Amino acid sequence: MFYGVAASFAPSDAKQMSDALEKALEINGKHLPSLLLQLDYLIDSENYEEADKILKKVFKINPSQPEAWCYHAVMRHLEGDYLGEQESRLKGMEFYRKNPHVDFLIGKKLSQKYRFAEGAAYQEKALQLKPDHLPSKIQLAQDLLRLGREEEGWKLAEEVHQADGYDVSSFNLVMLRDNIKGFSELRDGLIVLRMDPIESKLYGQEALELLKKAEKELSRKYGLTLKEPVHIEIFPDKKDFAIRTFGMPGGDGYLGVCFGKLITANSPASQGAYPTNWQSVLWHEFCHVITLQITQNRMPRWLSEGISVYEERRQSPFWGERMNPDYRKMILEEEMTPVSKLSEAFLMPESGLHLQFAYYQSSLVVEYIISRYGLNGIRNILKDLGVGKEINQALENHTDSMKTLEKDFVAYAEELAKSFGRDADWDRPDAETIRKEGLRMDDAVALQEWVNDHPDNLWGLVRLGRILIKEKKYEQAKFPLEKAIQLHPQQSGNESAYPFLAAAYRELEEFDEEYHILKRWAAREDSVTDCYARIMEVASKREDWQTVGEYSDRFFAVNPLRQGSYRYRALAAMFQNDFPTAIKAIQRQLLLDPVDPVDLHYQLAGLLALDDPDQAKRHVLQALEDAPRFRKAQQLLLALISEPAESTEPAESTEPAESTEPAESTEPAESPEPADPESSGQSESPKPEDQAEVCWITPNYWEIADVGKSLTPCHFIRS
Repeated sequence: MFYGVAASFAPSDAKQMSDALEKALEINGKHLPSLLLQLDYLIDSENYEEADKILKKVFKINPSQPEAWCYHAVMRHLEGDYLGEQESRLKGMEFYRKNPHVDFLIGKKLSQKYRFAEGAAYQEKALQLKPDHLPSKIQLAQDLLRLGREEEGWKLAEEVHQADGYDVSSFNLVMLRDNIKGFSELRDGLIVLRMDPIESKLYGQEALELLKKAEKELSRKYGLTLKEPVHIEIFPDKKDFAIRTFGMPGGDGYLGVCFGKLITANSPASQGAYPTNWQSVLWHEFCHVITLQITQNRMPRWLSEGISVYEERRQSPFWGERMNPDYRKMILEEEMTPVSKLSEAFLMPESGLHLQFAYYQSSLVVEYIISRYGLNGIRNILKDLGVGKEINQALENHTDSMKTLEKDFVAYAEELAKSFGRDADWDRPDAETIRKEGLRMDDAVALQEWVNDHPDNLWGLVRLGRILIKEKKYEQAKFPLEKAIQLHPQQSGNESAYPFLAAAYRELEEFDEEYHILKRWAAREDSVTDCYARIMEVASKREDWQTVGEYSDRFFAVNPLRQGSYRYRALAAMFQNDFPTAIKAIQRQLLLDPVDPVDLHYQLAGLLALDDPDQAKRHVLQALEDAPRFRKAQQLLLALISEPAESTEPAESTEPAESTEPAESTEPAESPEPADPESSGQSESPKPEDQAEVCWITPNYWEIADVGKSLTPCHFIRS
């Protein structure tokens, strides 16, 4: 029964599994299923020394145990002992020469180590022994799909589904195949990008350009020339992403996964209200493409993740895991995993925080090696892994002994942690202290007294500021929040003082101070769209169009499925006379079911009038289709269908024969307002009775605030 509990938790909760296995083996230390499950976990966690001990126990009980010899073969393969691998395989088949399960299990474990080509070869051997062995066939289907051999992979998945309609993996894959048939495909050299058609039009080209840049820069840096296509698939449905990646729905917490020649990723549409920076995710995953191909997928997870996170930070000051209060505390309280056992940190983390810390610590190890031994140190380690050397041996070959490396790395990490917020008091009263001293942490007066006794305590200052903001005491809130930032300018995340101080300034109408603090906040975060939106709003009021454009691009890098970034991007581009960018931004708005498509079609027609009059005419007609009394659109249409200006024929009057419109409509139709904001592009504000018939391009239906009220209305019609 304890073994059954362990097996049920094995895919999802390593700690529960380990606890149950321990109880099972206390009752019967020779229980083979429990020992084999423990062995499976130890191999996954790259703890091969302990795995060898378990193998010896199993062989004492049953020297011919087939699964044990499968695991033995896997370990010999991972060591580069290919002769020993084949000997172990044959011993596993000693009493049943046509047992497909032996090749199936060896191949499955190799695929779990990202050795998909080797894993596929074993599944093919299993199917030679038993052509209808469905576990081997569906595993081979997934291996081939990850290797880019899609036609064969989809065919095998269909065969398994036809043979067993209740097989969950094959059913999921067949449904997925049908779902992604309609994906758009973008290609550039060896990069093949597939994504939802609408998303492809919104940000597909930018994603493709980013991937090409990653290919060029990372290939050159690590000394690899790609020879085969790399497929990138971005899924708007989290379920489809999980099925493509793991074969089953689930996979919460994963933004992207790389298999070497295939990247799967969640799009912003699948990530809820607060998506992650998709550009950072793609850069991270493409770095895996480089390192996995250099090593032929023979690298531990910690090193692969560590290099990718390190390269994120190198590429952008906003990307990647960085030091934060939680990481600082874990380093200084000696919660780091030894370098020699770092892969275990990814398999059995105590919490989501510990898993994120595993990524960060791995990146720090890479950062330390490069700072101490140079980039060639990492490059040579990757080369050693590629020829089959074990990771700890490869590290010692190109750094120091493992004992020295671990000791020096700890000193390096501790110094970084100590320098992070060096001037701040990081102590935080625990629950026992709060109870004993009767502290009321939700009462501003009581907390102020505590802060008076601990004037540099970062936690107390930020908490006091938040409580005062909640009580709408904005002037009082400024001091503790300003001091918190002065003590620790690098703060970010949920406990950052920046958003609360910005809110205080805003409520007090100290907009210059708010603008300054918003920019400082944005410099430390890569996905705070609320901050970016407010910066765009304030910058547009200040007519700082360069900043509006910059932060609309940063908003776009997080969530290209929201209209706000495109509205501001179009506005900034038009004030800067960058009409191609403005046209693209408005076209993308129209893909997102906008509130006011009439205005967008009209503005787009005006921008296209000179370069593409046919498309301009099409858009102005679409505007009039929904708003036939839209006077300005009528005038623009008449201008578009009139004779060219250089014609010697007199221009046909654009005035309706029996007009009942006010005098304003008698302006020459062929002279719409120019786009240059420094000339006569600023039109007079419309009279109230004309408001319904005059359309302005302003982001006045943006979610955060009604910006349009503070802007001078403008037409941007190129002429």
